[in-house]
Amino acid sequence: MPNTAAEQLFERVHQLLDRLEIWLPPAPATPDWSAHLAFRWHREGRVGSFLPIPHLQPMPLERLSGIDTQKQKIFANTAQFVAGKPANNVLLTGARGTGKSSLIKAMLTHFSAQGLRMIEVKKAQLADLPDISAQLADRPERFIIFCDDISFGAEDNDYLALKVALDGSLASAPDNVLIYASSNRRHLMPESQLDNAANGEIHPNENVEEKISLSDRFGLWLSFYPFDQDAYLACVATWIDALNVKVDDPQALRAAALQWALVRGNRSGRSARQFVNDWAGKFSPASAF
Repeated sequence: MPNTAAEQLFERVHQLLDRLEIWLPPAPATPDWSAHLAFRWHREGRVGSFLPIPHLQPMPLERLSGIDTQKQKIFANTAQFVAGKPANNVLLTGARGTGKSSLIKAMLTHFSAQGLRMIEVKKAQLADLPDISAQLADRPERFIIFCDDISFGAEDNDYLALKVALDGSLASAPDNVLIYASSNRRHLMPESQLDNAANGEIHPNENVEEKISLSDRFGLWLSFYPFDQDAYLACVATWIDALNVKVDDPQALRAAALQWALVRGNRSGRSARQFVNDWAGKFSPASAF
């Protein structure tokens, strides 16, 4: 038993700390970076952790057609990155279904053997980017933070966290972390005619600058466009080969593919793959994946 007043005080503080420890969040589990290639950032209360994604869909680069220029640029940037050389954060924008997300996933498929890992971060979790980067900074692997299909509303302030993570903090970004983001919007934020009018503002141009400054912080922009008919049919042919589908009547396949795109309302890599999955399921013993 404590005898002096100081010892009694120390004992009471020690007991208080023991009680408080029960309410503290558990330390996040250390992920096994060698066992998995991709992780999903998850936050529960005050604790964030990397959850492994066990079943990845491989995405070979050769299966992505109609976007050769974009493939060459992002491939070169990612190759620089995994080699430990300077590289840029990348923003992929444009028409839906044209391969933006698939192209990012293909980087993991191609470069994972060289130490590339991928962390999926949702838009609502962008405020955690500094914490995520800090946990990755001392790792030997190279990490791409994947933000898929992001855009922001006029009153949405989540974009501020992304701006800071890209280029807006006194702390330098880790050299083993890049951000690859995809969006249907070039500038990620809505723009209107009122942005070009004074609308009561003394400096209306500053409102426009604020909206484009986010995308401007990505060093590499890649734009994607709707496929023309030839590009769409070439994409169909690529997926036919990938699924080892035997085609007895090429003209019937072509007509069916064009009809599929007409009903869907667009020609894109996504439409091409969906068509081939449907065709393979009906006319081939090979199963779509």
